[in-house]
Amino acid sequence: MGIRKYAMLAAVALASVSVSGLPASAEDVTISVWSLDRDIQPAPNLIKDFNALDTGIKVEYRQIQFDDVVSEAMRAFSTGQAPDIIAVDNPEHALFASRGAFLDLTDMIAKSDVVKVENYFPGPLASTMWDGKNYGIPKATNTIALYYNKDMFRAKGLDPDKPPQTWDELVEAARKLTDPSANVYGLAFSAKANEEGTFQFLPWAQMAGASYENINADGAVKALDTWKTIIDEKLASPDTLTRSQWDSTGTFNSGNAAMAISGPWELDRMIAEAKFDWGVALLPIPQEGAERSSAMGDFNWAIFASTKHPQEAFKVLEYFVSQDDRMFKDFGQLPARSDIAIPETGEPKKDAALKVFVEQLKYAKPRGPHPEWPKISKAIQDAIQAALTGQMSSKDALDQAAEKIKAVLG
Repeated sequence: MGIRKYAMLAAVALASVSVSGLPASAEDVTISVWSLDRDIQPAPNLIKDFNALDTGIKVEYRQIQFDDVVSEAMRAFSTGQAPDIIAVDNPEHALFASRGAFLDLTDMIAKSDVVKVENYFPGPLASTMWDGKNYGIPKATNTIALYYNKDMFRAKGLDPDKPPQTWDELVEAARKLTDPSANVYGLAFSAKANEEGTFQFLPWAQMAGASYENINADGAVKALDTWKTIIDEKLASPDTLTRSQWDSTGTFNSGNAAMAISGPWELDRMIAEAKFDWGVALLPIPQEGAERSSAMGDFNWAIFASTKHPQEAFKVLEYFVSQDDRMFKDFGQLPARSDIAIPETGEPKKDAALKVFVEQLKYAKPRGPHPEWPKISKAIQDAIQAALTGQMSSKDALDQAAEKIKAVLG
């Protein structure tokens, strides 16, 4: 469906607004939007297209920096200078919603012909919820899965069509694939002491029956013990504790790691850099038949509770949602919706990988949601570092994290 048809559909939808509560006005209503998106990303382009429709709503855009989102947005809200609409990282959504900064969209969504909650993957949708109500709309999403070097699998006698399915299989494959003489590690991942470490570890804990609320459950201890085995046996680089996901995946692309845990944001770089046959598989699970899980990233749209134009702001969000099937085609981002098919790219490896990532999204879970997520995440990060550096056992480290999290939860 082309942009002309999108514009026609959007114009028809917005033309009906006058009969659904929007006041007529001789002057355009101005709606302000903040997000991190650059000129090649969705927000400024969707806003440009929306403004071209001449609906009586004019949208003004401001690009903000990642590190400033929470502090600047909260300060703007407290001083009465918040934008109408903002895009926030999904684990930060509950902070704003719990403090009354975001508008409750539950009734608007229920009445919308455009926004349908049943169309969203459970994880992204859950990240917009607080106290049983909906305070936002997922903007896009991503997750993580297992990249693996099929050529290295063949060279070590492993079946390239049968990547590891369980944690034991993953560790055993990593042992066979690790080759110190060739400077090749079996696995690359990030256990860095920041949100990336939590992002990568939490799905392992969740697959084993734990959650951030019981992070010291036996399954989580087993997960961290498995990570420690991988580090202690040098199946992954020692700098796994300090390297980002981007850097660790670069190790895979250069041929210095046989497997890597990372996300779809790496696909184009991998196509360009990886000079070998590779594939993507679902994250291995603790044992056959265990629950699946995965991390969930990217941003949500929300309307500030201080907006003077809630109906108009929601109409802007409806337009953004109406363009969700452009999300991958035009911007290379995965839509947060299960009803939108990802179009073929013509690159076989990428298309096969995307199918795996879309499947993995069915099991992706949000971090939280909780307004004190940074403190919860920090407790998990500290436990990972303490266990992997040998300062504490996995059990003791996670017991300590559980106590810290208990104090946060109250």
